[in-house]
Amino acid sequence: MASWRLAQGDSPLIVNVPHAGTLVPDSVGSRLTLAARALPDTDWHVEKLYDFAAKEGATLMTATQSRYVIDLNRDPSGAALYAGADNTELCPTRTFADEPIYAPQDAPAPDEVTQRTVTHFLPYHQQLSVEVARVKKRHGYAVLLDGHSIRGEVPRFFAGRLPDLNLGTADATSCSLDVQAVAVSVLKSAQRFTYVVNGRFKGGWITRHYGRPYDHVHALQLEMAQRCYMDESPPYAWDAARAAPLVALLRRLVAALTEWRPHA
Repeated sequence: MASWRLAQGDSPLIVNVPHAGTLVPDSVGSRLTLAARALPDTDWHVEKLYDFAAKEGATLMTATQSRYVIDLNRDPSGAALYAGADNTELCPTRTFADEPIYAPQDAPAPDEVTQRTVTHFLPYHQQLSVEVARVKKRHGYAVLLDGHSIRGEVPRFFAGRLPDLNLGTADATSCSLDVQAVAVSVLKSAQRFTYVVNGRFKGGWITRHYGRPYDHVHALQLEMAQRCYMDESPPYAWDAARAAPLVALLRRLVAALTEWRPHA
């Protein structure tokens, strides 16, 4: 079984959701601690938030495997995303609440990390690269929106309360300033949500790796506070009424990024 679901579209936009998966092979799941078995660090329901995108012509790619199996948004070399900060690994060993994911004797050894990389990470990114190349060939450029969510308060990674919407463009290096401005204008229009650009979340490995504006590939990451659309406590229930305004905002964002055209 593939480690993703894919709906190919014909627009210039690709929406990628790498952390909403909940599948865990038995060989991994049987070793998880009690704290980890509920998969608390999943980007819960993000695939539902963007479900409309495929119907509106975007390519939608969603991971099915849990980030506890392998984190598709981390550098496969093991390099840290944020120098000097607390960073999670390619195969995470501690939850966002800083609890162990495995008993010490059960943590993945380097050869297992390599095996998971070959089995899950590389095929996923080979497919995502194919989609980026396909879209770019069709339109002459591609826009990649990487969709994420996280609890609004995670002391391990940031102090205080996270803004509702966190746009990351690797400090305006992963996309053109025009693309960033289009996205910011949509976020700014939603008065009920707070937002920040290149704050604590500047974009993960996917944004930085695929974002090549000089080569006509523009990548952005949108990290959303989960309180905007769901209950942040177990069982992490989707709240359709609470989610509706956020989905409306994402519709405007997807439409704006789809309609954007590079300068001639």
